[in-house]
Amino acid sequence: MKKFACIVGARPNFMKMAPILRAFEEHDAETVLIHTGQHYDKNLSDVFFEELGIKKPDVSLGVGSGSHAQQTAKLLTSLEDTFVGAAEQGTGFDRVVVVGDVNSTMAATLAATKLHIPVAHVEAGLRSFDRRMPEEINRIVTDGLSDLLLVSEPSGLENLKAEGHPDDNVKLVGNVMIDTLLRQVAIARQGTLLAELKVEPGTYCVVTLHRPSNVDTAESLGALVDVLVEVSGNLPIVFPVHPRTRARLDSFGLNDRLAQAAGVHILEPLGYNDFLSLTSQARVIVTDSGGLQEESTALEIPCLTMRENTERPVTVTEGTSTLCGSDAGVLHANLEAVLNGSYKTGTCPKLWDGNAAKRIAVELMSR
Repeated sequence: MKKFACIVGARPNFMKMAPILRAFEEHDAETVLIHTGQHYDKNLSDVFFEELGIKKPDVSLGVGSGSHAQQTAKLLTSLEDTFVGAAEQGTGFDRVVVVGDVNSTMAATLAATKLHIPVAHVEAGLRSFDRRMPEEINRIVTDGLSDLLLVSEPSGLENLKAEGHPDDNVKLVGNVMIDTLLRQVAIARQGTLLAELKVEPGTYCVVTLHRPSNVDTAESLGALVDVLVEVSGNLPIVFPVHPRTRARLDSFGLNDRLAQAAGVHILEPLGYNDFLSLTSQARVIVTDSGGLQEESTALEIPCLTMRENTERPVTVTEGTSTLCGSDAGVLHANLEAVLNGSYKTGTCPKLWDGNAAKRIAVELMSR
């Protein structure tokens, strides 16, 4: 029986790992779910296990926050101890499975590789070509060390080929995040959140912002707040505020501007089902999140991506996303296009069909 260590540590990991764990149940495989605890807020972590039907972690490391160096060091030490301890007890792992691009993903890959444990990277090959982004460094290191690279979109194949990875190590399997989306969306839409907010499906804008380029200066965040307040008279704004962004709104004195706008709804971070209930029924999404670029494309909902670049270019070339940078004027123009019906349409990319995890499990079992 093959034994896999499945690593999660932050919110995006949970949605990607849930269908993989279910797919493994159809094969003769043992999975050990290791939660590093990189995210520890209940709204950003524990509730996801409950809502997505993921088993409770077999190992919880509780690493917590810190600078990138501090957190990565703690992750490396804790994960190495876990891998070595399993081997010493005669229950070592045949392979480590990592997803996405967070610090836990990179640290698990590095710890496993130094212990000669093969690593499979789900969502391999994505590149923003912006090394100022910590996630980009994590992606490059993880792909460089993994021996099996499981790719979600065609750009990943092109990037990995350009970097010299052997064809036998690279497989296009589709987008596992969409597996979770398609499984959960009907359940999510049965929730009561829209009724509580008194907004109708297809009539409002969902906003999520947390990246430094958007929220770390009063000038950039203030300009975006001005646009949201201005359009809220015609388009209700629903804004679940990330803890980082809330701290910046407080420090820059922007909370009153939002609170005084009748069309702006400020919320605490939401569980997955409530959040999906919002996003899946929105008229438009404004975000700097990678995952929402993908989900909005699969749902064919306009997505105004507040970034200069994206590691998911298929969401722009085929899907519903438009890169707006941090430019409030570009955001305003695209919101107007959505409201007047001139915004572009998009299509769902190949293999974003809800079966990516099954293809992943078949590939892992064959190695």
